[in-house]
Amino acid sequence: MDRKLTKLLLALTMVGAFAIASFAGQTAAKPKSLYDRLGGKQAITAVVDEFVGRVAADKRINSFFMATASDPKRLAKFKSNLVDQICEASGGPCKYTGKDMKSAHAGMGVGDADFGALVEDLTAALDKFKVGAAEKSDLLGALGPMKKDIVTK
Repeated sequence: MDRKLTKLLLALTMVGAFAIASFAGQTAAKPKSLYDRLGGKQAITAVVDEFVGRVAADKRINSFFMATASDPKRLAKFKSNLVDQICEASGGPCKYTGKDMKSAHAGMGVGDADFGALVEDLTAALDKFKVGAAEKSDLLGALGPMKKDIVTK
């Protein structure tokens, strides 16, 4: 081959390789948000329904929720707030508009064991829906920092 043709082919090959590399970088899949990995709002709502049922049946902590559980309107609002809270904490489009955790739990006297029981109930609800270990860990990690505002004794 003559020298000009060789240089032209080499230049075209390099341009093509650069274009392919650039295109591949632009189309690399973005990691899914925790919200998406959990299955979105419908899946979060199912987990919250299961979780609230478990808490209501849990003799270790259900006394904290008696008034809420006995009032259908209040219970619906509580569940809606929980869904929005988990949705927002997991990177979803929802906006939690309920009370901050410190205000919501003021005067309740929640202890470490109570908080632990609540986490166990949430974990069991997640397990029922076969939520993966990574998603479970990520969600508990996102919600865990609230403990300091909930546990007061």
